[in-house]
Amino acid sequence: MSVVLVGGHDRMHVEYKDIGDKYGYKLKIFTQLETRFEKKIGSPDAIILFTNTVSHKMIRTALKKAKKSKIPVIRCHTSSGFSLEETLKTLDKVVS
Repeated sequence: MSVVLVGGHDRMHVEYKDIGDKYGYKLKIFTQLETRFEKKIGSPDAIILFTNTVSHKMIRTALKKAKKSKIPVIRCHTSSGFSLEETLKTLDKVVS
């Protein structure tokens, strides 16, 4: 299952990837706003937003893409590894 992670800390990129692998998810991580961000999101099974470490523009763009493509969005206030683990543990229930 593919998941897009929007937000978080640059230094945690590898840890986020490892946590995704641990739970069987392929994570595409965006900690900074990139050129053509909406196109790079693609068509994942879900989008996780770390709302405290992301710009408003990134949130608006991700939500627009999610609404357009009917992708479930999970909002999480903190951007810790533990928070990501807890979110991924419950993700199957949200997506199904």
